Amino acid sequence: MAKELIIGNEAVARGLYEGGLRVASSYPGTPSTEITEFISTYDDVYSEWAPNEKVAAEVALGASIAGARAFCGMKHVGLNVASEPVFTGSYTGVNAGWVIAVADDPGMHSSQNEQDSRHYAKAAKVMMLEPSDSAECLEFAKKGFELSEKFDCPVILRLTTRVAHSRSLVELGERNDIGVKEYTKNPGKYVMMPAMARSRHVVVEQRLIDQAKWAESCELNKVEMNSTKIGVITAGICYQYAKEALGKNASYLKLGCVYPMPVDLIRDFASKCDKVYVLEELDPFIEEHCKTNGIEVIGKEAFTVQGEYSQSMIASVILGKSTDSLATDLEIPARPPVLCAGCPHRGLFYALKKQNVTVSGDIGCYTLGALQPLGMIDTCICMGASVSALHGRNKADTANEKKSVAVIGDSTFIHSGITGLIDIAYNASNSTVIILDNSITGMTGHQQNPTTGKNIKGDPAAAVNLEALAKAVGINRVRVVDPYNLAQTETAVKEELAVEEPSVIISRRPCALLKYVKHEKPLKVNTEKCKGCKACMKIGCPAISFRDKKAVIDFTQCIGCGVCEQLCKFNAIEKGE
Repeated sequence: MAKELIIGNEAVARGLYEGGLRVASSYPGTPSTEITEFISTYDDVYSEWAPNEKVAAEVALGASIAGARAFCGMKHVGLNVASEPVFTGSYTGVNAGWVIAVADDPGMHSSQNEQDSRHYAKAAKVMMLEPSDSAECLEFAKKGFELSEKFDCPVILRLTTRVAHSRSLVELGERNDIGVKEYTKNPGKYVMMPAMARSRHVVVEQRLIDQAKWAESCELNKVEMNSTKIGVITAGICYQYAKEALGKNASYLKLGCVYPMPVDLIRDFASKCDKVYVLEELDPFIEEHCKTNGIEVIGKEAFTVQGEYSQSMIASVILGKSTDSLATDLEIPARPPVLCAGCPHRGLFYALKKQNVTVSGDIGCYTLGALQPLGMIDTCICMGASVSALHGRNKADTANEKKSVAVIGDSTFIHSGITGLIDIAYNASNSTVIILDNSITGMTGHQQNPTTGKNIKGDPAAAVNLEALAKAVGINRVRVVDPYNLAQTETAVKEELAVEEPSVIISRRPCALLKYVKHEKPLKVNTEKCKGCKACMKIGCPAISFRDKKAVIDFTQCIGCGVCEQLCKFNAIEKGE
């Protein structure tokens, strides 16, 4: 078969496809998003974007019980949302195979925390595999279906950012379409009321014993003996780092199955080496397993529990070698992330700043509104929390309820903001919730969502009407504004903060990066009129800079949104030709 150089996420998608995947449901979350995007290119697999990860896991489990090999994918914090069906799915087991991909983010490149998903495998008592490159992503994804059916359980495939997004050579195979298995009614297995669940817990515990025995000699756990002076027990991307850093100077036990882990295999490997290191990013998961079983290893006393590892770090700690590197004497200014030129969220944040309000923020591109010069996000907890946290704030501090708002994106609102809004309506706080509707799921790369009117393949789909939804849950005051119109937006914010009841403002303008959006001609600065007051700099648009005490607009970035034009009291910003 053909060989291709592909990223880990695409390899996972290919492995699932070759393994007979029939139903895939996910919510986009970096660094896992591309798995389901690539799955959507296979027309003989049903794929979808679900409203959130809990729904995605329930869809996948339902398909599995019906007899179809199924998948759901998410980032590490998404597993928090999906945990209830995953934990219960451990008890019900499966009919056809169910693979769950979770992508951790050491270093927090695009995440609000650095949690280690391996703890979920242990807590939920389900098997977890961890590939180290794209070839193993394909192999382990395919193997996941076999193991899921062999042991009657969900199988979690754990990736990290580097594995998910790095490329390596993969040999593609043929699809094994096993069809849909017969479903047999079995309430004792699939109905998790207490009496049945107690019986299933016995099954779960025996299954862990059986899986641990399998892990002792399975092909996914591999020993590579070289020098016995140094032994390394590792998994995932750390295996690749260790091989590059240490080469033949060390022997390796690479764990492809990180839960449950073998004991005798590890003990035997450790007994053959003078000194044994455990290399793993984030928490001491493998290390604690070793030490619990009386196996002496060196782990987090030598390596950090924070961030990513590297070849140079490993070589430095284990071999005492420093890596030569080049440095520059230039003082290069930092370049922080920023809202795109023409981003519709910018006008809304400027309006909020003029009202000097406290802003309960959420997960999305708009979280960048926390940065100066806008500086208009006070809190950001997790998806959907902006709405609930605003309600809590206003119940705790009623004297300032007219000085606080929540902002939440359209996709995030569907994900988990609706229930918070119901809480506001039901328990009656004077809270103003602003839905930033940019007609797409922006932060993860323009995926469709239930408000856009298109499904994962771009075909027409039912679209949630945000205005009707807000009114249906009990919000009487709902209004729509165009954030490019500063006066209209400011008026709406001011008026809704003043009322004695809950309200919703929908700030509606498509993302400036959407291909179908037609932009105006770039604006330009009339240097004769420009007084150098820097009012236009207050919105933090990357297209605007200052040179020779005058504003300058970069025509390659400006999309002519006109927000800065409305700020200039001297009419120095003009339409381009």
